[in-house]
Amino acid sequence: MSVAILGDAHDCDRAKEIGIEFMSVEDLKKLNKNKKLIKKLAKKYDAFLASESLIKQIPRLLGPGLHKAGKFPTPVTHNDDLNAKADELRSTIKFQLKKVLCLGVAVGHVKMSEDELVANIMLSINFLVSLLKKNWQNVRSLYIKSTMGKPQRLY
Repeated sequence: MSVAILGDAHDCDRAKEIGIEFMSVEDLKKLNKNKKLIKKLAKKYDAFLASESLIKQIPRLLGPGLHKAGKFPTPVTHNDDLNAKADELRSTIKFQLKKVLCLGVAVGHVKMSEDELVANIMLSINFLVSLLKKNWQNVRSLYIKSTMGKPQRLY
């Protein structure tokens, strides 16, 4: 997974030292809101890190291109370890749920006993919540539903 750093002079120097690809403010200005070049940039890298000082300027410099591609940069301070941040980004899994922010999971079938269903539901919920970065803080609500039945709220 490729990561690029959009940074100020300090972060570009640090990126050069550890061998991560980087782009300075001047490089970003050269793109000049050219949609094709920004799209190419978004396709070339899987994720972006950006200096905190630069993060507010990115929409002005690049327009909505990176945001549309779902690759808006993660902010980095001068104190952060770039290698650790890049590794964290590489190990992140994104569930891309497009416009609908819900996820459906099959947890059983009609011939299962109540106890088996409860065990499956608990296992699947706990597994999915463990995958989330902020655990239960990222869950707004949970429902259980049979094929033709009404949904029942669990959380």
